[in-house]
Amino acid sequence: MGRKKNENLRNSVPFIRQITEDGKPKLEVYRPTTNPIYIWTQVLAALSVSLGSLVVGFSSAYTSPALVSMTNRNITSFEVTPEAGSWVGGLMPLAGLTGGIAGGPLIEYLGRRNTILATAVPFIISWLLIACAVNVDMILAGRALAGFCVGIASLSLPVYLGETVQPEVRGTLGLLPTAFGNIGILICFVAGTYMDWSMLAFLGGALPVPFLILMFLIPETPRWFVSRNREERARKALIWLRGRKADVEPELKGLMRSQADADRQATQNTMLELLKRNNLKPLAISLGLMFFQQLSGINAVIFYTVQIFEDAGSTIDSNVCTIIVGIVNFMATFIATVLIDRLGRKILLYISDLAMIVTLFVLGGFFYCKTNGMDVSNVGWLPLASFVIYVVGFSLGFGPIPWLMMGEILPAKIRGSAASVATGFNWTCTFIVTKTFNNMIQAMGTHGAFWLFGAICFVGLFFVIFYVPETQGKSLEDIERKMMGRVRRMSSVANIKPLSFNM
Repeated sequence: MGRKKNENLRNSVPFIRQITEDGKPKLEVYRPTTNPIYIWTQVLAALSVSLGSLVVGFSSAYTSPALVSMTNRNITSFEVTPEAGSWVGGLMPLAGLTGGIAGGPLIEYLGRRNTILATAVPFIISWLLIACAVNVDMILAGRALAGFCVGIASLSLPVYLGETVQPEVRGTLGLLPTAFGNIGILICFVAGTYMDWSMLAFLGGALPVPFLILMFLIPETPRWFVSRNREERARKALIWLRGRKADVEPELKGLMRSQADADRQATQNTMLELLKRNNLKPLAISLGLMFFQQLSGINAVIFYTVQIFEDAGSTIDSNVCTIIVGIVNFMATFIATVLIDRLGRKILLYISDLAMIVTLFVLGGFFYCKTNGMDVSNVGWLPLASFVIYVVGFSLGFGPIPWLMMGEILPAKIRGSAASVATGFNWTCTFIVTKTFNNMIQAMGTHGAFWLFGAICFVGLFFVIFYVPETQGKSLEDIERKMMGRVRRMSSVANIKPLSFNM
């Protein structure tokens, strides 16, 4: 009772604290906020942008079921050679690289919401190009346009959520894009069992429509409005996100102070800012997470799932295996949304990495035995079991967390340009893995490819242990001060635990 009374007293009475401002000690009266977490509007914002991630997931998984019917001359009126097929799979991440590079300036000048919204119509056009294709060039053009939009969306979605959602639920709601991305993958796998490549593309063209409608309902991020000196618009956005009864003034003042700090230290060349020592550390961590995410081999698995199961000679139908993998991928991300604000980011990354290391080496061992003529028919279930555990591990940690942390650890003044670099690097790695996967199999065997991915995951475990910070429950301002070694304010208003939850 005494502890609860003291906490209530602390939350209702102003107190004095000492802070450091420009190296000089100073006293400040601090009035903590008691704003509850106003859930439903933040859920609507997260849901709206996450529908864009569903389109991204569908785009990423499209080649796995589509290439089977696309290369069948009884279904397709034009020839799709194996080389052209590899470009159908590899061109999207290559275009995603250019989209990621373009996305940084776009989210700074157009705003986070407007940039996300601007991808909806091009997404629809890209799918119609593929669906109505009469030659390979139309398919490649559609995949390139879709990839460009995917690159922009994958950059802007985590930045939007990082700047709108309160710290206490940022982990849970911040994983919604990944969850919906996995729903998109699952829809593609299931529909691909019954549709050919053209009908599947028509379905892809319908998916951006609800995303386009909902994006008109949500506001721009308050942080972007503040960066454009639109204080009143930022206040209205905060009221929409936090609830009409919330006192948003402390949070708004905190955003304005952070922006003033960034403006004082800003230089004309934003890209040169990235090379400064304080900014280089969070950027390097974000790049490292992106590297180990993609070099785990996940997109090789997603793009070529059907082919891998056929090569494995699994006793279970390859299309059924693909659907099972999609369902597990979908369910595992929802488990991560429950655990991430309880266990923290690093614990989930540890679990994720260990699960991938074990399963990749087991898969490599299975294919090694099969290649060398050993009888593996009595363990025909092993590839599916390994894939399931591998996908669960990836979806718990290395799938969603690099994107979530990109929106958390990058400093405000370089967030657009740094996120652009990190996203471009991610799609470069994706392109390299997907385009060279078949070449890797030819050069070192399927077992060698999986063992290589497993060895990279093993190195990634040490990267997480020694370099990745824990950001659970911290406001963006607190994370930035810790990453950059600042001690100007001891705590952030936005990081104080709420008294209640409203739905």
